[in-house]
Amino acid sequence: MSFINNKTKMVIGYTTGVFDMFHIGHLNILRKAKEQCDYLIVGVSTDELVQREKNKTPIIPYKDRFSIVESIKYVDSVVPQIDKNKMAAWERLHFNKMFVGSDWKGTETWNKFEEQFKPLNVEIIYLDHTDGISSTVLRNKLNSIE
Repeated sequence: MSFINNKTKMVIGYTTGVFDMFHIGHLNILRKAKEQCDYLIVGVSTDELVQREKNKTPIIPYKDRFSIVESIKYVDSVVPQIDKNKMAAWERLHFNKMFVGSDWKGTETWNKFEEQFKPLNVEIIYLDHTDGISSTVLRNKLNSIE
């Protein structure tokens, strides 16, 4: 996929997430990402990936999470995230900005991604986390009600 807008190259953004129990923090990330690109591609983690990486089963099934994210006005395209191989995603999608939560800044994993993507002119943008909300917080609240 390559996007050209007349004489100038479009800024293609990419971000990923589970997006389980969609909440305001998810919406804030997508809105902030879209503000910094012309075309936003969002990878939604499959149920299998979430189980393998987080040892959790999402409350909302993948196909429903995909549909929810797809309907958000800030999102231009949704793709399945079947693994965490960001370079393989770049080879398919050719984004030039990748968005991730600021809680990942300075981690070994994302320092490596910065090194890998620098020669490709892909900028990694760390977006602020919305305090007080996460799918884990919601899951814990649900568990305390039962």
